[in-house]
Amino acid sequence: MTQIFASRYLPEPADPHALSSQPPPRADRPVGVLLINLGTPDHPDAKSIRRYLGEFLSDPRVIEIPQWIWQVILRGFILTRRPQALAPRYKEIWLEDGSPLLVWSQAQAEGIQQRLAASGVPVFVELGMRYGNPSVASAIDKLRNAGCERILVVPMYPQYAASTTATAVDCVAAHVGKMRDQPELRFVKRYHTDPGYIGALAAQVHQYWGRHGTPQRLLLSFHGLPRRTVEQGDPYHRDCMETAILLKERLGPDASRVHVSFQSRFGAEKWLEPYTEPTLREWARQGVTRVDVMCPGFLADCLETREEIQMQCRDAFLEEGGQQFRYLPCLNDDPAWIAGFTDLVKKQLTGWIS
Repeated sequence: MTQIFASRYLPEPADPHALSSQPPPRADRPVGVLLINLGTPDHPDAKSIRRYLGEFLSDPRVIEIPQWIWQVILRGFILTRRPQALAPRYKEIWLEDGSPLLVWSQAQAEGIQQRLAASGVPVFVELGMRYGNPSVASAIDKLRNAGCERILVVPMYPQYAASTTATAVDCVAAHVGKMRDQPELRFVKRYHTDPGYIGALAAQVHQYWGRHGTPQRLLLSFHGLPRRTVEQGDPYHRDCMETAILLKERLGPDASRVHVSFQSRFGAEKWLEPYTEPTLREWARQGVTRVDVMCPGFLADCLETREEIQMQCRDAFLEEGGQQFRYLPCLNDDPAWIAGFTDLVKKQLTGWIS
């Protein structure tokens, strides 16, 4: 039976031993690490922003309403107006080398690659964006072309949410699902309590306050989510609060200065509260004059941190009588964070590398 099957379905090899003599997968092949961040327009113009938003806002994990209704709203209203309105905001925060999110995410990927290479670990690190470029698919293909049979997927979201981490996993699975020879995969779900992450945040605060003095309050502004997503079982809010608790513990006597809020509200429904801008306005009206704001949920500065926080929220606080508003940048290419991120990756590679 086996001979009949072989003769009917397999081509006759020039060398009768060719099929059986193919080398097995090598155990010493390099391992791949795929970092995934949200994404960014390629350029700060309406055309690029429209393309990016079209992909981002078409993800059913991001907008959880029936797509046949949402696509009418998205194509008929949002994509015809919002890209033009966002273009000046993107231009204002754009760096010489491109989008801040891409620049700082790439810096982290390169930093991890360099530290791993210096320790003799045969690992290739690639960055992919869930929406936009470089795509997740292109990053996976690069790792496969480099000979990686095993790939560790690390979403660049310390706190888990279905609209960020889960959709990144979906994207990887969709691309790998098209392959005949699939790589072995591992996924990092969250690292909101990782000592390297918490330590890097605490060190950033201590160093900044050591140079510039302490504020009356420090506001930890996390990206918001619709309240119903948490009520339906998304652990995001719990993850954010656990991060805040651990950071407060590391700040010791200054823990009482720390508060939590949620930003980037979109649409009319209720989101996680308290909201960032209204909180800052209320503080100023209450007589709080000096505040610092940091965004622990973002590993790389982007529109939501550089424009929404540094500009819009700053203006709101000062309008209500505040006197000093300071923004502490994201971890970006901070050496302590690159070291901590590399350690986190190495721990997740246990058993794949010696």
